[in-house]
Amino acid sequence: MVHHPISACKRIPNLAQIYLVGFYEEREFALYVSAISNELRVPVRYLREDKPHGSAGGLYNFRDLIMEDNPAHIFLLNCDVCCSFPLPEMLEAHKRYGGIGTLLVIKVSVESASQFGELVADPVTKELLHYTEKPETFVSDLINCGVYVFTPEIFTAIQGVSSQLKDRANLRRVSSFEALQSATRSFPSDFVRLDQDILSPLAGKKQLYTYETRDFWEQIKTPGMSLKCSALYLAQFRFTSPHLLASGDGSKSATIVGDVYIHRSAKIHPTAKIGPNVSISANARIGPGARLISCIILDDVEVMENGVVINAIVGWKSSIGKWSRVQAEGAYNAKLGITILGEAVTVEDEVVVVNSIVLPHKTLNVSVQEEIIL
Repeated sequence: MVHHPISACKRIPNLAQIYLVGFYEEREFALYVSAISNELRVPVRYLREDKPHGSAGGLYNFRDLIMEDNPAHIFLLNCDVCCSFPLPEMLEAHKRYGGIGTLLVIKVSVESASQFGELVADPVTKELLHYTEKPETFVSDLINCGVYVFTPEIFTAIQGVSSQLKDRANLRRVSSFEALQSATRSFPSDFVRLDQDILSPLAGKKQLYTYETRDFWEQIKTPGMSLKCSALYLAQFRFTSPHLLASGDGSKSATIVGDVYIHRSAKIHPTAKIGPNVSISANARIGPGARLISCIILDDVEVMENGVVINAIVGWKSSIGKWSRVQAEGAYNAKLGITILGEAVTVEDEVVVVNSIVLPHKTLNVSVQEEIIL
């Protein structure tokens, strides 16, 4: 499982290096890494762990490589997170706070908050006061988005926690060999989890702070998809390849709002309205009157006349019929906040698909809502 793409940055927007860390075989990631490197025009490397180290342990395991360029700040993005990351603003706040780390948080309903890692932060100073994976005696409406910015001091903190875990393991060995065996099987001494092992001990010590976002937030279990889903991906084009971002006025070319990337081979009708935060891949065809907002359109997709796609990922070679709508609420506490269509899915004319996941090679001829179609 790839548990965190990591980007080591000297400053935003000038990304120095992006690292993907995880357990996939390298050949499975070669094409993806190459594509991201070419599109963002920044180096991307895949670092394969020899064994599970945990989210913080994996970061520490590659500390020498990450620190080669002497970055002032290190961004860490968990791979199952998809949102429009406000990284420049987050970095500025992080510098003002003066701590070793800042985590992106979002407010959700109290009922939804209990399903995630909850935290309490000082409303004025933004200091992280308490973090827990499971609710205790209080209920917070703030949850952790899985996006962080750290100074290199994070490595010292991880090393300290790792040493404490080793000390505890040694104590167990003295008291009970069996207890040590059990503990070692569950969590080796170099297995350090970012949330439970790092955030919790440092909370309330003026070292960790929070930055709140109102942007769309969703968990997606597709490796690497978070990078293409984020505004970071599109915003980087502004500085590396601004000519790749689309523009248009609705007369000779489509109306473009905000950051939009359109592959040069895609065909977009002049009456379409695209953006903000839209990425359109190779050979896609967007018909007259189509409306696209906060979505990813992958290769060979066709969105026909007056089709609407909002808060969705549309898979390869899929087709959305005339006057059809594929969307999600973009709500943080919705059961399915983003709609995902698999490869070669056909949505027929005038069909509405809301808050759903549709696996590949399906044809939808009736409207569906909050469905997972296998």
